[in-house]
Order: sequence, then C-alpha cells, then structure tokens
Amino acid sequence: MRKRPQKDNGGVQCIAPAVPENREETPGTINGKQEHTSTVKRKDYKFLIALAANTSDAIITLDENYRVRSINPAVTTTLAWSPEDALGQPCTSILRCQNLNHTELCGTSSCPLTRVLQQKQPLANEELIIGTAPEHSCEVSVNATPIEIENTQYVVLTARDISALKMANRVRSNFVSMVSHELRTPLNSVHGFIDLLVQGHMGELTEEQRKYLGYAQEGVQQLISIVEDILFLTRSDSGQFEIKPQQVNLRVLSRQVLNSLQPQALKASVILNKDIPSPSPLLYVNPQHMKQVLNNLVMNAIKFTPPGGTVTIRSRPYDERFLMISVSDTGFGIPFEDRPHIFERFYQSNHARQSRMGGYGLGLSIAKLIVEQHGGTIGFDSVLEHGTTFYFTAPLYTEQ
Repeated sequence: MRKRPQKDNGGVQCIAPAVPENREETPGTINGKQEHTSTVKRKDYKFLIALAANTSDAIITLDENYRVRSINPAVTTTLAWSPEDALGQPCTSILRCQNLNHTELCGTSSCPLTRVLQQKQPLANEELIIGTAPEHSCEVSVNATPIEIENTQYVVLTARDISALKMANRVRSNFVSMVSHELRTPLNSVHGFIDLLVQGHMGELTEEQRKYLGYAQEGVQQLISIVEDILFLTRSDSGQFEIKPQQVNLRVLSRQVLNSLQPQALKASVILNKDIPSPSPLLYVNPQHMKQVLNNLVMNAIKFTPPGGTVTIRSRPYDERFLMISVSDTGFGIPFEDRPHIFERFYQSNHARQSRMGGYGLGLSIAKLIVEQHGGTIGFDSVLEHGTTFYFTAPLYTEQ
C-alpha cells in the first residue's frame, strides 16, 4: 500500500464533474433529427467524460501552481496513484518528469509544464520518463495543452506509455548493430584488396579494368559509410556517445571539409564557398564529430543543387556562448510535405526529383544528434526552386 501523502484538496474536482444544467432551448440537428442545444451539449460532455474514463492514455490536469486538479483512471493503472492520493499534490510528487537520460526536469527550464505555461503553446510528442516509484515509472510520449478557464491557467497532460515500443526498438537496434559489426570486417577487406589492385600491386591494369575497379571501390566505400553511420547511431542510442570537446578553429575545419568534398562538387558542377571571418572564433567541440556535421550538410547541399549552383559555409555570432554556423545552397528547395520529417532516420522523400538523388536518410539525423549532444540546436529555411539553408549553433571556446 502506498502511504497517503498530506494534501491540499480544497476546491478540487475529481475525474468527472456532474453534467451541467443548460437552459438554452435553441434547436439543433443530430442525424437529421432536431434536438435542443442543451441536449447536444450534455451529450458532447458525456462523450468527453466517457473518453477520458476509458482511454488507456493517462490524462492529468494541473493548475498554474503545478498542482494536480484531476486525473483519469489510466493514471491509477500507469502510476498507481488513486484520485484521493493524487488530487491537490504538486506534480513533483506525482510525475517527477525526467528526460530519457534520467535527468530530472523539475524546477528547470526544460520542464514541459514550465515551457507550456510560459509560451502558451501546446507541446506535442515529448518523450519523458514519469513516475515517482521505480516499479511504476515508465517511458511515455507526452502532449501538453494549455487552457484558460475563468482567468485561471491550466495544463492538460496526456501521457501514452511507449515502454513496449522502446523495448522493441532496442531489440531492433541491437540486431542492426550486430549485423553492421559483422559486415564491417569483410567490407574493409574487400576495399583493401581493390585498393591494392588499383595501385598495380597485382600487375598492370588496362584503362577499362581501372575504371570498373574504381566503380567497385566507390560502391564498397558507400557501404562502409552506411555501416559506420548505423554503428554511430546504435552507440548513441545505447548511451556510448562521448563528446570529448577541444579547442577547434572553424576556418581550418571548414577548409578540410570543402577540400575533401571538392571531387564530388566538381562531378556535380557545383561551386563550394566559405564565408567565415578571420580570425575565426574558436569552437569547443569534438573536431571529428563537428567535421561530420559539416560534411553531411555540405554533401546534402551538393546532392540537391543543380549544375552551376553554389554551396556556402557561413558563420555569425549568436550569443556569448554559441556561434551560428550555416550551410546554404542554391538548389531545388525542400517540398512542404517533407519538411516535418527532414530529421527523421531513414526518411525518404516520395518527390520524384528528391527520390532520384538516392541516399539512405541518416545524414541529417546524425547531424542533429551531434549538434544537440554539444548543447546546440539545428534547423533550416527553404524556398522552393531557390535553395535551402541549414543552420546550427556550436559552443564557443572560453578560457573557463
């Protein structure tokens, strides 16, 4: 039995207050039959109460002081809190929200309730861990909606248990990781032997033999890149992602990226530029990871820019702690239907022009992961037939 905490229950209504009286007699129509507005409103109200009482999603209403004002039966099932114990309690006693890294969010600016009340905007599909007892905590997808009733602010929190889905994803991730590990060794072996052949260690090659071996080498390198990206993501998902930041010169890093991608740009007839002030601000990042972000963004820009177009890396001040870095192109732009999914793993556009470009849909999701692990944010602006700009923030180096 859970010990019942002391609570302030004054003025709190339980899950479903009684159906309100409504004296309006304006006729309405339901299924072709006339009914009074009062009947319509009472039926709508009953539907909502029945939905809240029978849904498997936990629904919690909190006031502007972060106290629980109502709960539905799913809260009792999910978190083992009865209405008598929960009503009037602060959310820290009932929810105690944590992010997926088990960092407690209560009292921080990342608290979903704080964000909703301050911004007065709904919050959708936030993945959190909720629950105060270890045996009743779970991973959930949270939607938080601000409402105002009689000049009082409330937040309606809807939480859907995704623990089983997460477990299935972990099993799938472990399987993919195992397969990727098994592929990496033979692929590296094939790549090495092709390299020996191209260099002439097994005898002189004709031009045609050299050309076809080059195609094979390029294909094997693409497979190795896919395997490395998948392994990178699985290591991150299992908590093995390490930053190890150090002092990095952005101009040097950008030059290395542009030089390495110059052959692809020449093949696509795209011009690569950089617009970074000198002396360049120093970043405090992992150089290999930040190089991967820029490499992925520039490669993506080259792929979607027609011949004669340009791709440019720029930087500008953001605030005292971060620098804004952008990669702009003069390409086709991103179709509207693709924009909500642009950072999703393995997402492939159905747009004919985008589909012809190929790819496997991991570059942008990896870039987002690395930027966020460095404490930055990433986004994009796009205009159809004029181009796209991806921008992200990276931490500046300070002597502290």
